[in-house]
Amino acid sequence: MKYDLVIAGGGTSGVSAAYIASKLGIKTLLIEKSDVLGGAITQGLVIPVMKLNSDNLNVDFYNDLISFAKDFSAQTTYSDGNSGWFNYELLKIVFDKMLSSVNCNVLFSTYPVLCSLSFTDKNFHLKLKHKLLSLHIETNYIIDATSNGEIFKLLKCNFQNSGKKFQAPSMRFTMSGINIKKFSNWILKTDKDRNITTSSVIDGEVHLSTAYTWDTSRKWALEPLFKQAVDDKVLQADDCAYFQIFTIPKMPGSINFNCPRILFNDPAANILDPFIYSQALIQGRERIYRLSEFCKKYLPGFENAYISHISDMLGVRESYRIKGKHTLSVNEIISAKKVKNPAFVSDYPIDIHSSNMKTDKLKKVKQKYSVPLNCLISEDYDNLYAVGRIISADFEAQAAVRTQLNCFSMGEAAAKDIYKKLFSV
Repeated sequence: MKYDLVIAGGGTSGVSAAYIASKLGIKTLLIEKSDVLGGAITQGLVIPVMKLNSDNLNVDFYNDLISFAKDFSAQTTYSDGNSGWFNYELLKIVFDKMLSSVNCNVLFSTYPVLCSLSFTDKNFHLKLKHKLLSLHIETNYIIDATSNGEIFKLLKCNFQNSGKKFQAPSMRFTMSGINIKKFSNWILKTDKDRNITTSSVIDGEVHLSTAYTWDTSRKWALEPLFKQAVDDKVLQADDCAYFQIFTIPKMPGSINFNCPRILFNDPAANILDPFIYSQALIQGRERIYRLSEFCKKYLPGFENAYISHISDMLGVRESYRIKGKHTLSVNEIISAKKVKNPAFVSDYPIDIHSSNMKTDKLKKVKQKYSVPLNCLISEDYDNLYAVGRIISADFEAQAAVRTQLNCFSMGEAAAKDIYKKLFSV
């Protein structure tokens, strides 16, 4: 079978690339190793999508996502104007609907096992595995949206990771059976800082957000409860590293947890090591249980709550980073260097989650910065692209551009650039 474009990975950046490419008339095949699209959003429970200022560059997919999600009551806009509050379960249906609407071919439970470039026609030849079946695909272009650069590995491309720095991963979970109104009334009285705790009635539902972290530069209203829980041996000290919660549209009585953070004694622990990765999953689920017990004992409204969903995947923030035609540096972000052909524009801060309190970093940028399209194109192959957290960037720059809205725009930018090349636009 022959395609103009094959996209490996149906997560946030991959599904965006597939939708835009197909909408532009590119014959596209999207392959996804699991049985659902959406990646970090649907399997990792990473909601809401963090708000940022993108100058409306390469946001067609996101705007269409909002429109489709509204049709399935899977989206709400929070009081701060963030339109990225989604229902992660309903988005599984929404993403399917979006790709079917543009006639994109999708293969689930499929992953690449071989990839080579023909030196005669410059096309890629892929061998895909689905269950016990093998498929052979030829394509002009490939977008690697696998989050770990699986196509780049098959082609023996070089990666730029030093192997010395890694962000701490997280796991997400959901608790249900919560009296949201009771908890909202209590947390608003307990925490007067509206930069940390907010609550609003939106579309007839109470929506809220609050947080607590080990960052001692801020005053946290929940700090006494966490300290008491450690004294009572309900929590371990490391469980208090990061705690952040959000309500979920059309899931009354449920709250999504952006925690726990997974911590390692060795600061150079490599999450790419399969043994460390597996240990992280075990540690995460243990911490989730302790945090759920903490909520039931110390937070009003959680008395009858229970764990209703644990993320199907580890929240890995940084793993492989490719070598592209350009490598984004943190200095380019800080200086807001202008570029001729940007893939996207962002104002998201440099956000490093560490296993060590002293090396955590959240550095806001003073102005919007542009990310070159060449950060998405392989230095080895002109017809090979990478989108998502594997973007060609240094460690600190990647920590600023890895968020979901940026990933949506990466996928869209890659698809549009391929369209121009295919049709000489």
